[in-house]
Amino acid sequence: MQGASIAIDDLACRRGDRLLFRGLSLRLRAGEALRVVGRNGIGKSSLLRIVAGLAPPFAGKVNAEGAIGLVDERPALDPARTLSEALAFWRQIDGAGERNGDLGRLGLEALLDVPVRYLSTGQKKRAALARLLGQEAGIWLLDEPLNGLDTHAAALAEALTAEHCAAGGIALIASHQPFALPGMATLALSDYTT
Repeated sequence: MQGASIAIDDLACRRGDRLLFRGLSLRLRAGEALRVVGRNGIGKSSLLRIVAGLAPPFAGKVNAEGAIGLVDERPALDPARTLSEALAFWRQIDGAGERNGDLGRLGLEALLDVPVRYLSTGQKKRAALARLLGQEAGIWLLDEPLNGLDTHAAALAEALTAEHCAAGGIALIASHQPFALPGMATLALSDYTT
């Protein structure tokens, strides 16, 4: 994770005929975290998708050094497979080893034989976090990471993110909900709207 960084220069995002934001520049280095806030539809998720390389910027550029892991509302787990099979699929793709300790910590061990389609929203979110941990990505992009989580699971997600940053990782978090992370900066995306 050492050496992870994000550099955003004069970034603009357009969806259809609407310019969501423009003139956004920022730097994130190893160990840093940033929470992006703003009203619905302002471009928080779009910003994360641009940083992930899943959507093109309208203007400006993004340079991310290090592997990127994204957790959003789509957990990317095959609903027809059991949780164990779905996570094993991603371990093969990511080249990651088995991390059973993470499964226990996330309260997923008893759910490994359950098809993903039967998991609750919170269980799917915890499964997505297990996959993220297995990726060992230096950059975490978390889009509304606390949605669907109970109080205990939300605190665990915050603790995992703090551990990630303490180990030299970066966290870029788009969230309406408060997110407890020591030293985290906040960016109001409304400051970059037209």
